[in-house]
Amino acid sequence: MDLRKLKTLIDLVADSGIAELEVTEGEDRVRIAKFSPAPAAPAAATVAAPAALVVAANGTSALPVTEPEGHMVKSPMVGTFYRSPSPGATSFIELGQAVKPGDTLCIIEAMKLLNEIEAEVGGTVKQILVENGQPVEYGQPLFIIE
Repeated sequence: MDLRKLKTLIDLVADSGIAELEVTEGEDRVRIAKFSPAPAAPAAATVAAPAALVVAANGTSALPVTEPEGHMVKSPMVGTFYRSPSPGATSFIELGQAVKPGDTLCIIEAMKLLNEIEAEVGGTVKQILVENGQPVEYGQPLFIIE
């Protein structure tokens, strides 16, 4: 499938009310899904909205909401998130572990291809925002590195 067709399909999904589109052309198969917020996760894995004010229903009080500190690693693609190279193997990283640029953080499987996701910055892993084996969307936050 050529790049122009892919761009057209992406634009179609972005401009329409559909959430997902799958097209098969010969041996090629493409699945395009519109980003949607992840389902509610446990409190420890919650990511706050960008800095804003939350106003109570009566409009009288406001509480500041802050963005998590540190570098947010986001998914570069739609796929399935894996913390280790194979089932039963040790995870690439653990909470609190120091990482440097280029260290493998996880694998995202997309269309039977395993894509290693590497750290863009050095620091300490402060949050792991996705569970092993969970589907992820393009742009979905995966890790916070501080």
